[in-house]
Amino acid sequence: MLTIEQLKAMPKHTVFATGVVKNSPDGIYMTDDREGDNLLWVAKRGEIHDWAIYIHWEEMGKDFVISNGDKVRTNYHIKKLVPCDDSALEMYRH
Repeated sequence: MLTIEQLKAMPKHTVFATGVVKNSPDGIYMTDDREGDNLLWVAKRGEIHDWAIYIHWEEMGKDFVISNGDKVRTNYHIKKLVPCDDSALEMYRH
């Protein structure tokens, strides 16, 4: 579980978690045109001890997702991808 102490301790701009989820109404959903396709997500610490999760099609690759991906915005999806305590969630860049 991600904590505020872990965020404060990690270097700026660190990618600290990645994963793949299906594009689906039950998970994270980008479009019904590609339902079932894989979405790559990347969690990255910011300039201060804030952080965000970016997501896009898996075939675009990690570098593309980091620089051009969509930000995950709902607390439900954030905590599903990166389990975190309330203090770490408060530092999420919505």
